[in-house]
Amino acid sequence: MLVDSHCHLDRVDLRRYEGDFTKLMQATADAGVTRMLCVSIDLEHYPEMRRLVDPFAQIAVSVGVHPNHAEGCEPTPEQLVALASDPRNVAIGETGLDYFHRDLDPARQHARFRVHIAAARECGKPLIVHTRDAREDTIAILREEGADAVGGVLHCFTENWEMAKAGLDLGFYISFSGIVTFKSAEDLREVARRVPLDRLLIETDSPYLAPVPHRGKPNEPKLVTHVASCIAALRGMDSAQIAAATSENYFRLFGTAATDAAQPNRTLV
Repeated sequence: MLVDSHCHLDRVDLRRYEGDFTKLMQATADAGVTRMLCVSIDLEHYPEMRRLVDPFAQIAVSVGVHPNHAEGCEPTPEQLVALASDPRNVAIGETGLDYFHRDLDPARQHARFRVHIAAARECGKPLIVHTRDAREDTIAILREEGADAVGGVLHCFTENWEMAKAGLDLGFYISFSGIVTFKSAEDLREVARRVPLDRLLIETDSPYLAPVPHRGKPNEPKLVTHVASCIAALRGMDSAQIAAATSENYFRLFGTAATDAAQPNRTLV
């Protein structure tokens, strides 16, 4: 079993599957990827995303607004908590800080981040945190808002060991995407070697950041196999061991709602 702990299935280009989402899910299952977490980045498209994945029991969802999303109304804790009451919902996010693009000014990002943490604490669900070029502020806000009460994951991790350690100390998991396979990512690979096995997750962040040997092409959940293989090689393990450990970590973090057992009448291709 492999789990893609972070993907955006509503944004995957289905043209190579003749526009058929079921064919994408079949290709994913054929690759041995049996669970996925489809992550929200805005509330405007959330209902459409939720309808798309509804028939497929292997897909859990989150609700949140990305730090770079500049359109629409700001989410409130009450909105996020209400949407998180969905039995298929396992997390709040993605949320966080991104100073690389700065589509939103930092003050607005900070306020939005705090709203998500408040919602996560209210509903008792973990956070999915996006952080880029904002190490100190991300950790500071997580500490100030008591995010250690719910924990979560620093997703698509690209920062240094010091930040990883700070996240781990707050009870967070660290997730690696296809970036870890890039030739230029030796420093990140060193972090991937050091993260404790029981706090490690893998993801695709589909449709973005396809791993080597598919870099530059559209990404999809089945390619998480390459992330698993890369991390296995880094740690002197085999891919099956990484698959088993990261799957166990996924279920521990996100709970039984992340399994198909919560939705026994749904389709599982």
